[in-house]
Amino acid sequence: MTGPDSGVLYRLDLTDVDVMSVLSELDEGVIIADHKGRIIYYNKKQAQIDDIAPEYALGKTITELYHLSEESSMILRCMRTGEPIKGHLFFYRTRLGRVANTIHSVFPLTRKGRVIGAICFVKDYNLLEKTITSTSVLIPKKRRQLGNGTRYNFTDVIGGDPEFLHVLKMARLAADSPSPIMLCGETGTGKEVFAQSIHNYSARHSGQFIGINCAAIPENLLEGLLFGTARGAFTGASDKPGIFEQASAGTLFLDEVDSMPVGLQAKLLRVLQEKKVRRVGSSEEIDINLKILSSVNTEPHRAIKEGILRMDLFYRLGVVYIRIPPLRERKADIDMLTRHFIYKNNLILNTHVQYLSEPVRDLFHEYRWPGNVRELAHVIEGAMNLIGQEETLRENHLPEHLMLHTRSSDSNRPLSRPALPKAPQTDLPISISEVEPTRSGSPPVQNLPEDQKDREKGIIEEALRKARGNISRAARSIGISRQLCHYKMKKYRIDRTAYVD
Repeated sequence: MTGPDSGVLYRLDLTDVDVMSVLSELDEGVIIADHKGRIIYYNKKQAQIDDIAPEYALGKTITELYHLSEESSMILRCMRTGEPIKGHLFFYRTRLGRVANTIHSVFPLTRKGRVIGAICFVKDYNLLEKTITSTSVLIPKKRRQLGNGTRYNFTDVIGGDPEFLHVLKMARLAADSPSPIMLCGETGTGKEVFAQSIHNYSARHSGQFIGINCAAIPENLLEGLLFGTARGAFTGASDKPGIFEQASAGTLFLDEVDSMPVGLQAKLLRVLQEKKVRRVGSSEEIDINLKILSSVNTEPHRAIKEGILRMDLFYRLGVVYIRIPPLRERKADIDMLTRHFIYKNNLILNTHVQYLSEPVRDLFHEYRWPGNVRELAHVIEGAMNLIGQEETLRENHLPEHLMLHTRSSDSNRPLSRPALPKAPQTDLPISISEVEPTRSGSPPVQNLPEDQKDREKGIIEEALRKARGNISRAARSIGISRQLCHYKMKKYRIDRTAYVD
């Protein structure tokens, strides 16, 4: 190499480089531990994340500094297996009480093939979300828009299961290909998230992403919506571009394409083959240039056999076929997803949940999650609306349907799963056996969400009645914050003046 001034060739010798000064200035935390788990390096950013002075941390073991065990510590696990851990969403607590939600990447340090320590890079998840998305990302209905019709990137996809990671790799590899991609997955597995992420990972990311649910639009409207209309095609028709034209130079996502009428599937096939579209009522053909993504809820060959999906359309749309596994097939990801949803809801609802009781963790792993990731997100959100200021999510916070379904299950096999932070032993979790079993003669709940709303509304009204309309006193009596109580009153249109003497 040539020096910038001298013009003399020199060789870079890493033994002469002050690497530690570089690590100390990184904008992410760095921890280096020796083979015994003792911290020998701890940079300034990590000190900020943990709210711990570096001199306090140095020399302590991982388990002395954090509420972690040999199994739950990423650093100790990395040294034990000798395998790197990349991009792991991690929720932990220091021995001094600081709670952190982070993304960990840990790499073993070796000498002559032997692991002698580990280096851990830590990103503050809270800060990362604020930087990338602003705080509006925390509320799904007001989630950030990326300016091209999308809200999601691959960074929004959470999972570490090997099969799931393989699916992610396939999606990334196929993103820049002009070939159509078909996503197959049950409701709630995240097909829309995958579709938008593929668009944003592709060279077409600056173009528009347009998604259409083929099952939600009446047949008589779907053709005009897809292909556009020409003036005079029918009474009141005007020249209007269809979705194929609007998505040109971008991506079109046909969600639940197996719900499209078979006759319309034939017209769609022609458009895909010719790469031209003809508006309804027009003889003129318009060239289109777009990426086609599609999804089906049922296995394609089964849909073909049942006559709801044309075989030739499947072969055209499914050039790249990606099956997204349901949550019951990636149970190792349940803890990671649970941490993620608890963290987000803590910020939204001003709650302080830090633990899962052991029965709830077991229940989450034994339940089959027919609604997949979406159902898990809704269950946690619902539970945290009822948890008040408690730190541990327990069975009595969960919706009744989850308990009923779990009790009827005969699945008792042991499950291997990564640990979440455990509730303190002084804070005993509720046992399943302590919950009163449902009597066989009890009438079934006709509408579970409405029943839950009625019970919640009744509890708040009774608390207000006893507190004579004093919101602060009513909130304290039922174990929630005044802010949350006020939010619930507004949601259920409860007027506190009705309870004032």
